[in-house]
Amino acid sequence: MLEVSNKTNLLEQKSYKYSLQDVKEPNLYRDIYSYEGVPKVAFNHRRVPMGMPKEIWITDTSLRDGQQSREPYTVEEVVELYKLMSRLGGPFGIIRQTEFFVYSEKDRKAIEKCQELGLKFPEITTWIRASKEDFRLVRDLGIRETGILVSCSDYHIFKKLKMSRKEAMEHYLAAVAEAFEAGVMPRCHLEDITRADFYGFVVPFVNELMKMSKDAGIPVKIRACDTMGYGVPYPEVALPRSVPGIIYGLQHYSDVPNEMLEWHGHNDFYKAVANASTAWLYGASAVNCSLLGIGERTGNVPLEAMVFEYASLRGSLDGMDPTVITEIAEFYRKKIGYKIPEMTPFVGKNFNVTRAGIHADGLLKDEEIYNIFDTKKLLNRPISVLLGQNSGLAGIAYWINDNYDLSGDEAVGKRDELVLKLKDWIDAQYADGRQTSLSTAELEEQIERLSNGRLSRL
Repeated sequence: MLEVSNKTNLLEQKSYKYSLQDVKEPNLYRDIYSYEGVPKVAFNHRRVPMGMPKEIWITDTSLRDGQQSREPYTVEEVVELYKLMSRLGGPFGIIRQTEFFVYSEKDRKAIEKCQELGLKFPEITTWIRASKEDFRLVRDLGIRETGILVSCSDYHIFKKLKMSRKEAMEHYLAAVAEAFEAGVMPRCHLEDITRADFYGFVVPFVNELMKMSKDAGIPVKIRACDTMGYGVPYPEVALPRSVPGIIYGLQHYSDVPNEMLEWHGHNDFYKAVANASTAWLYGASAVNCSLLGIGERTGNVPLEAMVFEYASLRGSLDGMDPTVITEIAEFYRKKIGYKIPEMTPFVGKNFNVTRAGIHADGLLKDEEIYNIFDTKKLLNRPISVLLGQNSGLAGIAYWINDNYDLSGDEAVGKRDELVLKLKDWIDAQYADGRQTSLSTAELEEQIERLSNGRLSRL
């Protein structure tokens, strides 16, 4: 059968439809996933076309997957995080949705408090067990869309659910029918897709979902879940690990529209951000993230990372306010009590702080030499240095100018008498065996003494 593609406007052959392969034994891809060894990356040298959607956006799972790896947030914390996400996403809703649990009274109260704010973005969605009661609960809360779990690898179907592929498919399709009956749009979370038989189960199952959706007149969203972080962004990688192959296959063989396709990744092999960006590039409109990457095991795709990935790929922030990222980090530190690793990009205490003397010398001449972008403008985080035994004269001069807001004629250079004296004092501290870093209070006290009050008079 030949059809003109609405994506490429080319005549394409669509003569083959994949059917369910109801195997007796699970396909565990033991040649790739031996378990006793590191998972292997296999190449088949098949390329699929890159095709970024006209619109791309971010969705959030901080209040769902993010809460599965830490103590639950209070209602007040949920409301504040929701408001911060709305401000970060901007007027065009680049942070399009966020998902909530609905199981407890506290969960439902948090939803109601957020609904009362009347914010358009992010849209409130939920994640539930696939039961009639939960679908009705979602509908009664006035929520349009909910996520349901449809695990798709044989690891889950055979080992966890103790079902055959046919039984699992029938079970999932019945759950989707119940969502339709309740008037709720289902978001199907294809758990463990990077260990699933893509053409033997995933594509036939999604084909049935698309058929049901068309008959019911209710959209179905497909979330491709890289549950274990096995996804690989490289071109020419073989399924089931190929992110380009998964995204292309869901569009090409199951006719999932871009706007109904979402990627959800984990960071077990440090590929979460690269995989999410690849999903965008190959046709998924949405990537699912969590604030600070907090999530199961190694965490999810960090939402703040995808804000900058978006700007890199689109050439614009499109109304997003990245300075809110710094407010979010401070909220986690000061109100929630979450300890953010200091070197974490964009949000860590020291992400744009240097200790190296040679770097500080460059900063003193032009901060652009050693800063990734204007962090003061974009994140409200001016670049800074920490003083220690390796700081050097340039680092000390930079720290003084930054700490005392000195510029122009008032700025001190690395040969200034004050800088030389302070370096002698710092060297003496470490010569005596000091191991800890120098605090701002200590440095200011010494500067006051060594400068005879010179800086305090400025």
